[in-house]
Amino acid sequence: MEFDQTTTYGVFVAVVVASVAALLVTDTMPTRIVLMMVAPSVLVFGALCLFLGIKHGEYRARGA
Repeated sequence: MEFDQTTTYGVFVAVVVASVAALLVTDTMPTRIVLMMVAPSVLVFGALCLFLGIKHGEYRARGA
């Protein structure tokens, strides 16, 4: 599968939306807590993982 910038960010947004939507649908927590605390945390953690994944891919592509 070929990942370009659009595909990468699209998958990232889809994962964040799916995780927040799942919490909203299952009524695990109140909606305001999910939107005020969980959603930003998922975005930050996801962005960190995406950044580290990109850097690791660059490292592997160099053949070092």
